[in-house]
Amino acid sequence: MGSADSKLNFRKAVIQLTTKTQPVEATDDAFWDQFWADTATSVQDVFALVPAAEIRAVREESPSNLATLCYKAVEKLVQGAESGCHSEKERQIVLNCSRLLTRVLPYIFEDPDWRGFFWSTVPGAGRGGQGEEDDENARPLAESLLLAIADLLFCPDFTVQSHRRSADSAEDVHSLDSCEYIWEAGVGFAHSPQPNYVHDLNRMELLKLLLTCFSEAMYLPPAPESGSSNPWVQFFCSTENRHALPLFTSLLNTVCAYDPVGYGIPYNHLLFSDYREPLVEEAAQVLIVTLDHDSATSTSPTVDGTTTGTAMDDADPPGPENLFVNYLSRIHREEDFQFILKGIARLLSNPLLQTYLPNSTKKIQFHQELLVLFWKLCDFNKKFLFFVLKSSDVLDILVPILYFLNDARADQSRVGLMHIGVFILLLLSGERNFGVRLNKPYSVRVPMDIPVFTGTHADLLIVVFHKIITSGHQRLQPLFDCLLTIVVNVSPYLKSLSMVTANKLLHLLEAFSTTWFLYSAAQNHHLVFFLLEVFNNIIQYQFDGNSNLVYAIIRKRSAFHQLANLPTDPPTIHKALQRRRRTPEPLSRTGSQEGASMEGSRPAAPAEPGTLKTSLVATPGIDKLTEKSQVSEDGTLRSLEPEPQQSSADGSPAEGEPSQAWREQRRLSSTSASLQWSPTSEWVLSWKSKLPLQTIMRLLQVLVPQVEKICIDKGLTDESEILRFLQHGTLVGLLPVPHPILIRKYQANSGTAMWFRTYMWGVIYLRNVDPPVWYDTDVKLFEIQRV
Repeated sequence: MGSADSKLNFRKAVIQLTTKTQPVEATDDAFWDQFWADTATSVQDVFALVPAAEIRAVREESPSNLATLCYKAVEKLVQGAESGCHSEKERQIVLNCSRLLTRVLPYIFEDPDWRGFFWSTVPGAGRGGQGEEDDENARPLAESLLLAIADLLFCPDFTVQSHRRSADSAEDVHSLDSCEYIWEAGVGFAHSPQPNYVHDLNRMELLKLLLTCFSEAMYLPPAPESGSSNPWVQFFCSTENRHALPLFTSLLNTVCAYDPVGYGIPYNHLLFSDYREPLVEEAAQVLIVTLDHDSATSTSPTVDGTTTGTAMDDADPPGPENLFVNYLSRIHREEDFQFILKGIARLLSNPLLQTYLPNSTKKIQFHQELLVLFWKLCDFNKKFLFFVLKSSDVLDILVPILYFLNDARADQSRVGLMHIGVFILLLLSGERNFGVRLNKPYSVRVPMDIPVFTGTHADLLIVVFHKIITSGHQRLQPLFDCLLTIVVNVSPYLKSLSMVTANKLLHLLEAFSTTWFLYSAAQNHHLVFFLLEVFNNIIQYQFDGNSNLVYAIIRKRSAFHQLANLPTDPPTIHKALQRRRRTPEPLSRTGSQEGASMEGSRPAAPAEPGTLKTSLVATPGIDKLTEKSQVSEDGTLRSLEPEPQQSSADGSPAEGEPSQAWREQRRLSSTSASLQWSPTSEWVLSWKSKLPLQTIMRLLQVLVPQVEKICIDKGLTDESEILRFLQHGTLVGLLPVPHPILIRKYQANSGTAMWFRTYMWGVIYLRNVDPPVWYDTDVKLFEIQRV
């Protein structure tokens, strides 16, 4: 039968279903088989031939028929899993049912009355099929569906290579050990099966159905107390699923082994159409959803250094019930870590390769999923985090993240990407090794829209952060605390900043310490405290190599004197705010010599009008995101007791908005009743007295007269002579006793868990356009907005 006939018959069946007012019996196979037995429709056909309006109409007007359709489709999948799908006809039925369920499920999830449907048992569907008396142990429909999908993902000659020698001895699906059928070599599996296009396509269809099952989470509003118990994920990742380990390993290895370059030959992807990428993308999405687990509420599996002969560490404690999280947290072999890290770094760097040899490699689009996966790995597996930081391989993750942050800074539709990039750097910056690694010279010249500099990876990080703060768009202000916290965390280890970077830091200090900025919101002064902490750490712990920064501090000394003499009397405070209301003062770019941007770079562009984006929940403030620790003499960290929380009466700001739009935002917030906040003399005095200026004032007191003397003696206007003097100068014994180093380490909390859930599902919603699985359904977890 031709595909046109096949489509026609399928469409006829759909019309019959939508027009029947009487329930159709489940036993009426002649009717139900029209949907899957005699048709060969692609998933795109199914989406076109089953319109949303018709699914909703059946749901409202003849609910029993929709229920029977779902039940029969699941039954067919269960039968296919039982029989092992040996014939072409059976395989076609499985694919058709799987496409139909992918189409219908979102419409079941969007209606609260249907929410329990898949978790109820179907009369007469006992496990033994023996009719009524067997109903007690009947499985809910959802469980039967999930177990069937798991079995079908390891079905010889359908989704995996068959191992049998002769054609007549079919493998028994029940005794099959799926660990021998893992899809790709890597963690815990050494054999790389022959690539098979058809198997990849079949896996993809089943993974799309699995992801659709999990997507019920999209139809529940974001609520911190909803915990992370998605019943679909919970069941699928439990011991009930005998394929949990091989499937986890298959998904992880498929993602990490993928090389979009096309076997290392540039331009090769133009010759071979790469059918692996859609599977890799689907695998990455399923993987991050199964790992959606709130580590703040459960005992996070921390594993000691014992190693066993297996890929998964057997040490106690057993860890969470979710086996995917459990397995992820117990990976411990160096070669497995190397494989994972190399794979993720290779894929994250892929868009950067594009920029030097355009079109030489296939450009992948799933970097956001990869960043979520990398985050989960570091969050759930501390050994992996330490492995990442043990070598300079961490820089292969850092550079792509900085590239994405810089590229997305002006694009409102990519705020989520900005947040996850910054969260990962915050997590890494809590470890001393990260700061140490940043001293490696930066020689890779990825074309980026930033000033040219010669220096280290630390210079790259600070220059990109400066660019985000001074030329990002409104929604990024909540990230400023995070960006500066990262710089504070790494500052004690930075051996030598370039002159470009030193000027950028001083420019931020000048911008953040204007009176209008300090007085216009309750938290703005925190940014000045962070910057002073950066300068103090470098002066106290890395004075010797940092003559560029010391010179910049001397040149811009008036900024420090201004801070020391901040006016605190009400008339002056009032005047500063009035002045701000009269003249728009964006974060000034003057005083920051921008210099030419790197060759070949494109400026960061705003989103195209009409771009779809999904809303995100607010992220917790930096005090909730991090926990302070003090570095003791031997380098170990000691957690500090959190200070008693100041009451919110000081008006902790809601999500703020920055750079050019700061002024607008501040004006709005000062008029809105919720933020009726106005600075008082007491308030300014309360924090002015705590500004840590002693070290810098002492440095200026000692060095400024000496530098001035050189200038007068030699009639110098030449920087190099002064820099030479500062390089050989020393302040030993002249500075106050070094303060202990404070590190603010990321700590898991339910606020970020909720943020990750909305971000991850938002990405999945927007990225699945062909077919548009969730498009135009009534999702509740986020809003869909147009830029």
